[in-house]
Amino acid sequence: MKIIFDKSDLLNAINIVLKAVPSKTTMSILECILIDATTDEIKFTANDMELGIETKVKGEVLEKGSIAIDAKIFSEIIRKLPDSEVIIETDSSMRMDISCEKAHFNIAGKTGEDFSSLPDVEKNKFIFLSQFTLREIIRQTIFSIAPADSSNKIMTGILIEIFDGKMKVVSLDGHRVSLRNIELKDAFDNIKVIVPGKTLNEISKILSGNAEDEVRIFFTDNHIVFEFENTVVVSRLIEGNYFNVEQMLSNDYETKVIINKKDFVDCIDRATLLVKESDRKPIVFAIQDGEMELKINSTIGSMNENIIINKEGKDLMIGFNPKFLLEALKVIDDEEINIYFLNSKAPMYMKDENESYNYLILPVAM
Repeated sequence: MKIIFDKSDLLNAINIVLKAVPSKTTMSILECILIDATTDEIKFTANDMELGIETKVKGEVLEKGSIAIDAKIFSEIIRKLPDSEVIIETDSSMRMDISCEKAHFNIAGKTGEDFSSLPDVEKNKFIFLSQFTLREIIRQTIFSIAPADSSNKIMTGILIEIFDGKMKVVSLDGHRVSLRNIELKDAFDNIKVIVPGKTLNEISKILSGNAEDEVRIFFTDNHIVFEFENTVVVSRLIEGNYFNVEQMLSNDYETKVIINKKDFVDCIDRATLLVKESDRKPIVFAIQDGEMELKINSTIGSMNENIIINKEGKDLMIGFNPKFLLEALKVIDDEEINIYFLNSKAPMYMKDENESYNYLILPVAM
């Protein structure tokens, strides 16, 4: 095999597929990137058996062939080469020669026959979205999934449900719920799947975010496939039934607050200066007519600040984890936010009038 790349094209492709290379594995072949130039197209593939990524790479094929090469050493070599043309050659013993200007490397590879290709997936059920929309949906929900090592696997994923020309996306971690509702331009089959948070997080890093560029998403019982530009991402789905989120949401409230988002975020940001990562000190809201006092007390010190609000209903005192508040507030794009409270022990809801978004956060003891 002999192929020639521009370094920037080569490095971009490596960075895309690296997202599917496992950090720890007992199977050394999974630590590799498959370089396939057996046709006139050049494809790079990585697959950790849960998440697989394949991308086409711009380059010139002088001699056809394929090789599996250690992803870490290969990426580090390419990263540190001069910004110039890169020539890659392999021989019958699976050695790879990498040349760029005066730099030359020779490293051992493996036969591509041992590499696990991406699974073939039927493409009957599908939807189309813009890259911008998909990236925004992920940004606005990914922060409230449970950690990857959580004992509840379902909480590490995000629910995607398609019905009646709408798309509902939900994440939760036991302390909060993030929900986005999107009107789709076309009608699609009803779909309900749980997608690993890792998959969506990695996809968000690859997407250009261009509103003109489209993502094609295909669904099966076991897999989800994302196709965009020159890249295909295949992921296993999380098995099981998602939580009945509708039972957690309520339209009942006894206090409604309308508040300027920037003022609210800035105040909470200032308050968190007094909170260490290990602390679990709540930020307390004292809600009265015309203003809301925010207070925090920690081992470092105390802080209080008043913010002008519009209030309907009863006065209220309630406490929340400031980190959870900030993560939700920072993905809301509205200048003013509507917040609903039932009592000091019930969740707060931040949602717009159309409920295109709804963020539920449980209170904490004050």
